Amino acid sequence: MIVVTGATGVVGRPLVALLEEQGFDVRAVSRSAGFEVHRAEDALEGADALFVHPRAVGEGAAKLLALAAENGVRRVVVLSAINVDDDLDHQPSRQNGDRNKEVEAAVVEAGIPWVAVRASSFALNAIGMFGAQARAGDVVRAPYANFAESPLHESDLAAVIARALTSDDLDGRRIPVTGPQSLTHQEMVAVISEVIGRPLRFEEVPPELAARGLIANGLPEAFVTALMARYARDAGKPAPVTDEVERILNRPARTFAQWVADHADSFQAVAS
Repeated sequence: MIVVTGATGVVGRPLVALLEEQGFDVRAVSRSAGFEVHRAEDALEGADALFVHPRAVGEGAAKLLALAAENGVRRVVVLSAINVDDDLDHQPSRQNGDRNKEVEAAVVEAGIPWVAVRASSFALNAIGMFGAQARAGDVVRAPYANFAESPLHESDLAAVIARALTSDDLDGRRIPVTGPQSLTHQEMVAVISEVIGRPLRFEEVPPELAARGLIANGLPEAFVTALMARYARDAGKPAPVTDEVERILNRPARTFAQWVADHADSFQAVAS
């Protein structure tokens, strides 16, 4: 029995589907289904392994891990971030409430065999950045054309986590997992254009203008400020790329082009 927290999210959904496809019993829990850390005994009863999503458990991580130990859970895998060891002020996601560092530490210190999967930027972020603009027209605007990410396909991330949950090969490792390429914002848009078969022109906009737009669309100002600072700090540098997906899964990691093909509807022009 494998318990998956955050089961309805970007990582949880493909993880649950993959584990069930592989024949494992899965107990999928989420806040939307009424899961609360302080009442997790029922969810952990009879569990062999536990996947910890930091956004799903938040400040309740230590309590959840204590309950896991009491219930005889034999392995814990935590989703973390590739920048978790960076200065906390350099981690924009903390402004959205993420506590990757604290949750990873709670897992490591729980006394249960553990794996920390430190993910790079999700390829899915491209939908939020570029999707609406690509659907609406042929010009995609964003700041810092030369800022690079190594976008990670959510299915590859789920497959790595599944492997960590179901074998002991990766126990005790903090694993930096990335996509196979470092791509700038401008290069991502070029890939999207090629895959969907429609010309898209990238237009760089000033950071101040981009920030105002993001805040107007509902993103917290503190998060946007930290994000723009990250862009400015790392613009022109290649993003870290590792071969962990290929080493763990014995196949190449999916490229950004493959990811776009899997999500092409998110970038197709809206019919008039």
